Amino acid sequence: MKKRYPTNRAKKGLILFLFFLGLQTGPVHGQQGEARRPNILLIAIDDLRPELGAYGKSYMKTPHIDQLARAGRVFLNHYVNVPTCGASRYSMLTGRLPQRPAALRNDAFEKFTAGRPDGEQPESFVELFRRNGYLTVGIGKISHSPDGKVYGYNQPVSDNPELPNSWDAFYFNAGKWQTGWNAFFGYAGGANRQSMKNQVRPYEEKEVADTAYPDGLTARLAVEQLTRLSGQAKPFLLAVGFFKPHLPFTAPKKYWDLYEESRIPLSPSPDIPGSVNAKSLHNSNEFNQYKKGEEKPSLKDPVSDAYARKLRHAYFAAVSYVDAQVGMVLDALKQAGLDKNTIVVLWGDHGWHLGDERVWGKHTLSEYALRSPLIIRVPGMPAAGKPSQRIAQSVDIYPTLLELARLAPEDTLDGRSLYPDLVQQPGKTGGSVAYSYFNRGISVRTDRYRLTKYYRKETPLIELYDYRKDPYETKNVAAQNPAVVEALLPLVENKKTSIQQYW
Repeated sequence: MKKRYPTNRAKKGLILFLFFLGLQTGPVHGQQGEARRPNILLIAIDDLRPELGAYGKSYMKTPHIDQLARAGRVFLNHYVNVPTCGASRYSMLTGRLPQRPAALRNDAFEKFTAGRPDGEQPESFVELFRRNGYLTVGIGKISHSPDGKVYGYNQPVSDNPELPNSWDAFYFNAGKWQTGWNAFFGYAGGANRQSMKNQVRPYEEKEVADTAYPDGLTARLAVEQLTRLSGQAKPFLLAVGFFKPHLPFTAPKKYWDLYEESRIPLSPSPDIPGSVNAKSLHNSNEFNQYKKGEEKPSLKDPVSDAYARKLRHAYFAAVSYVDAQVGMVLDALKQAGLDKNTIVVLWGDHGWHLGDERVWGKHTLSEYALRSPLIIRVPGMPAAGKPSQRIAQSVDIYPTLLELARLAPEDTLDGRSLYPDLVQQPGKTGGSVAYSYFNRGISVRTDRYRLTKYYRKETPLIELYDYRKDPYETKNVAAQNPAVVEALLPLVENKKTSIQQYW
């Protein structure tokens, strides 16, 4: 889609000039005397629900992310385009909605970018920034693999990068776990899910330091890189990817101690929604790989309330642990004197059912799997701390960063820039939608409704949720609202994507 500009550009010229002036740290100029472009710090967090203090959840202990939100813009209604790790990241980094079934898989980078020579179109927005003079540095899980390389869970680390043309440098400290995938599924002490043949619990509470788990090592790598980048003449794009709260829900004991388990709230939507086929959900197979879990959830047999609180406690502890690592990185950014000229983006790659609709995991076209945090801080931004109600989607990040850095796209993008929400006033929901794809279905989210159409034999094929009347998504009301379905269905059927021809 074409790049959008404010409707009355001429009258806003002085305002935008002053805004960009506010991004400058001093007399920094390129070889041609052009003012230095802003740095970019992207923080990607795995399986993070919008269950944070910044999203109105006062029982959550996330002070560092909340502080970032007070200085930036929280997008309260941000949705990922695919509810699984690799495909969600592929869509975000390329700015494109899925066009092939392989773009819905975790190995999307392996299929589409790994081993490919540099082409006319950049493989990601990271490469586009690199082409425009940015120093690009990655740490941790940014694409799909924990260390950016293509190899299997039980294989040695390869030298085949998932994004071969995007990074000037890429780092990961596997510590005692030795490989990225071992670290990703790691427990304190060096054990991992694979080496234990899945005979492990889906959680762990240990009296250990933050560096006893991989995210603590990743945060320290990021601090080291920020110190080095502070002396660089070139602008930089630093991407830092944290694992938690992805399974297993592991965290040092001090983060567990932040919560009283008996007071942790249970899901407001614990049952399968009315008028929904079970094919729209799943039996928590990823979760049940952890064979020492005390209970095995399924759509037929939900876990007990006591075990649900235990698991939610573990997830909350993992969130607070990663919040502390985010805080360490943001503190280092400020201490290095880089915060005044650095745009910060914090993004969750999808949500996660915590017993909602009897599911433990992602991989659905439900609000619980598709809604995730998005917080963007731009130095000098107006109305900092005021959230945006606008419907946003992950493919919007690419064009937003380009416009903030004053760069032009080199490819056709499916998102729209959130620039007006950042440099003017935060927007309301009207006029924007978010698309998501999975499980042979396409879903569209408006400010009030979610309509999903499934391309399968099991009925019903259409699901409609009215969040104004049913905020917890407890009943499919498509049959009761034919006029709404008729009005919204063209948004799905006329969407410019070729993926439907494969279904």
